Amino acid sequence: MSVDDAVVAYPLFQKGNGGSIPTSAHQLWIEEIDWKKAIELNQLWHSRLPEYRVGCRPIQHCRYCFGAIHKNTIYAIAIWSHPNNRFLDNKDTLELRRMAISPNAPKNTASFMISKMVKIINKNEGYTRFISYQDTEVHKGIIYKASGWNSVSENSAMDYTFGGSRKRPKNQSLANKIRWEYKIEENDG
Repeated sequence: MSVDDAVVAYPLFQKGNGGSIPTSAHQLWIEEIDWKKAIELNQLWHSRLPEYRVGCRPIQHCRYCFGAIHKNTIYAIAIWSHPNNRFLDNKDTLELRRMAISPNAPKNTASFMISKMVKIINKNEGYTRFISYQDTEVHKGIIYKASGWNSVSENSAMDYTFGGSRKRPKNQSLANKIRWEYKIEENDG
């Protein structure tokens, strides 16, 4: 085989339906997955917070767990919970706590997945506000902008302790955080 033959044997772009690897986020199926699987994949893929503690009642910390799936392979996960900030927990709000994407996922997977998840959750439960936080040190908020979310506040991160014994995880940034929101209007649906 010569160098010229390699282009034919290994084409630069897949054609058609993408073969076994999706070439477009629109080829992904978004569905609920087991919380243990979501936490396992978060540990593999999340750049800042691979550890996700659920405590003794996982349903409180993992209200919804979704996977972006193509041909029985998960390419991204998301974990939703009630807001960590008790002042934002008005029973109509859900927080996207983690989103982790495989390096093999197609472009735009995150924004595609966010849009689909919001529709699924709203249809099933009727939440009217969705929130998430962006770490300004490593992200620009592009996925939220592309999904129609609005930047509502920016806060300085503070060090904290849990009952005076455990400090912030070492890999969690002290960079500013931007809270993004998406509100369901009455005519949405």
